[in-house]
Amino acid sequence: MSQETVEINGVKFEINMDTAKRIDTFKVGDNVRLLDKRYSSSQIYTGVILGFYNFKELPTIQVAYFKNDYSGATIEFVNINSKSDDFELLPSNKYEADFDRDTVVGSLNQQIESKTSEVKSLEAKKAWFLKYYGKYFMNDSEEDTNE
Repeated sequence: MSQETVEINGVKFEINMDTAKRIDTFKVGDNVRLLDKRYSSSQIYTGVILGFYNFKELPTIQVAYFKNDYSGATIEFVNINSKSDDFELLPSNKYEADFDRDTVVGSLNQQIESKTSEVKSLEAKKAWFLKYYGKYFMNDSEEDTNE
């Protein structure tokens, strides 16, 4: 049986007498749709291919994808290879994105402000601790050096 590559509606297939096999062509920077099957209900995310790693035993594609849920917007990374049963990858275009630039930037800015506030709070607690309890620990340190 000979195999032939046929393009149908922009998608390439390897065809023989019994089966048709889909062939997708990707390059770094391509928009993709990522099916995450790790949980009971599958989720579809919009992503971008970051790189191809041609490991001898396990060639791998690295994808960054945008996840927007109750906890905020995050950018996650996944490595997809022949052993990745939990993820599927399909070509996409920029018009299929389920978010827009301003929403993502706004969400990330909000997270940055929250974490910055958290850092300032921790710094204030540290300063308070050193001010009021620092003397207590200095006495212990001085005793240790005198022994």
